[in-house]
Amino acid sequence: MRVPTTPAVIAHRGNSQVAPENTLAAFEAAWRADVDAVEVDVRLAADGEIVAVHDADVGATTDGSGTVGTMTLPELRALDAGSWFSPAFAGQRIPTLGEVLTFLTRRPGIDLLLELKDVWTPDDAARVTTAIRAAGLDDRVVVQSFHPQTVAALRDVAPGLRRGALIEQRHDGLLEICAELGVMTCNPSVELVLDDGALVADLHAAGLQVMVWTADDVDQWEALTALGVDAIITDRPDRLAGWLAARGAR
Repeated sequence: MRVPTTPAVIAHRGNSQVAPENTLAAFEAAWRADVDAVEVDVRLAADGEIVAVHDADVGATTDGSGTVGTMTLPELRALDAGSWFSPAFAGQRIPTLGEVLTFLTRRPGIDLLLELKDVWTPDDAARVTTAIRAAGLDDRVVVQSFHPQTVAALRDVAPGLRRGALIEQRHDGLLEICAELGVMTCNPSVELVLDDGALVADLHAAGLQVMVWTADDVDQWEALTALGVDAIITDRPDRLAGWLAARGAR
């Protein structure tokens, strides 16, 4: 039987309860909270640039309207990505992948869990992996996606880079798919893990790590820690880190 471990703390879209999600301010707040990693989403703009934003519709987290895939980088960078959260963050911009990686190089002690939204071609995926390698961050980044085609593209263009598969439900052949994609972690929702008591053990038995999203309350943290998950992705990384410290686990 696998001995439960102390889970790593991963800040979902940065420390998104104290600063606007997927902004440099949120990443900085996560670093200052002494988390283990920050989870960041990236999408392709209309001109092929790679930007950090979760929703396809920019209206969700900026003062603009339209979809990321139909806007160029200059158009996206002109948007205010902070005022919706608080006037104190007015002028925050949608970061580029390059800015995310630069943040990592300047902030030791924090890793990156990078989610590629939607389906990416091998050529586009290669732009992500090439940038990671150029920044010298291979050992501090895990790339992941809900889309097997995207994970396969990442595998094909950068087989040595650590990869993860995000899942919302358990299905037949899950372990076989993970093996085919060559992932080192399979990352389910907290609801799925708590509904399927054998899932974590089965994934561990297959040699996979388990990083669970998105768990924000103590009852969930208690259950996940008891199951021995490897990491907890949370909107409250400061509170989770404090909770673990109070238990003597950090």
